[in-house]
Amino acid sequence: MDVFNLIAFLSTCFLIFLNLASASLDFISPSESLPDDKTIISADESFEPGFFSPGSFRNRYLGIWYKKIPVRTVVWVANRLNPINDSSRVLTIKKTGELQLLTRDVAALWSVNLTREARNPILQLLNSGNLVLIDLSDANSGTYLWQSFDYPSDTLLQGMKMGWDLTTGHEWRLTAWKNSDDPSLGDFSWGIELHGNPELVMRKGSQEYCRGGPYNGQRFSGTEISRPNPVAVTIFVFNEEEVYTSYSLKNTSLISRAFLNQTDYTSQQYIWGEDTQTWNLYSYMPRDFCDTYRRCGAYSYCDNTQLPPCQCLEGFEPKSPSKWSSMDWSQGCVRKMPLNCQQGDGFIQY
Repeated sequence: MDVFNLIAFLSTCFLIFLNLASASLDFISPSESLPDDKTIISADESFEPGFFSPGSFRNRYLGIWYKKIPVRTVVWVANRLNPINDSSRVLTIKKTGELQLLTRDVAALWSVNLTREARNPILQLLNSGNLVLIDLSDANSGTYLWQSFDYPSDTLLQGMKMGWDLTTGHEWRLTAWKNSDDPSLGDFSWGIELHGNPELVMRKGSQEYCRGGPYNGQRFSGTEISRPNPVAVTIFVFNEEEVYTSYSLKNTSLISRAFLNQTDYTSQQYIWGEDTQTWNLYSYMPRDFCDTYRRCGAYSYCDNTQLPPCQCLEGFEPKSPSKWSSMDWSQGCVRKMPLNCQQGDGFIQY
């Protein structure tokens, strides 16, 4: 080989090496790991998982966020209950497929245990933002050994489910961050509850906060009937194996997310504005004052067209007039006069 051919050969090898080195991988295998200063990127470069510190906190978490959005927006957190506070952290995958988040001081701060061993596992980030554990020796089955979409944080992405796997009893439920600096569990959650027909229920702690009404075969009966949604298609599935709601975007170029806001106790749907480079609020729930459950107390009703919106039923008056006038309606109403059926008292139809 003459010197010119040798130079050409070495140059080609060098270019190939540079391309391989610069290529972003969307998976890790048992021979690799994900240390604190590295990330992997989904094939379409939409999402990126790695370690981050929220807000002013110094604790580190393993999470997933949007890759191309300059405002870091985290959509999933692995170790919400176990923050990392030392300088050594790494995500590893064993040859059997088990995931482990290791630190210098704790053997396994967070882990994923499987019901069966994998023969050729990889951890891959899909374009949907779903972090999945796949057994390449069984890749044609279309099933995942584990997936982050099964363990939502505070965010619902398109394709994610909120509801129940009826065969295993596993629930897909959103739970808000405690605050913007702390991704641990807040007291605000949202899911489907199975008391008769499935029903969307938000809870503030153990108390019902907002309800979407039971599913009536077409929609959740407590939601308003409105014009078709131009942005997304709502999906509802109810069969012997699972019950869940989900959504898909009509325009696949849009970037949208729904998340729970612990500060004002709402679920909010946002769309990313490329021109403004900000998240634009599209919809939210509860929609108005009267959507909040038990807002007005016993023997009263809520009407947004009246002031105050809480009104006592006919024949009733505020139990505590002083609190009622200060807009505290929690004690509700009581009868103006004792009930006397012999004197003609009866039921009034509303």
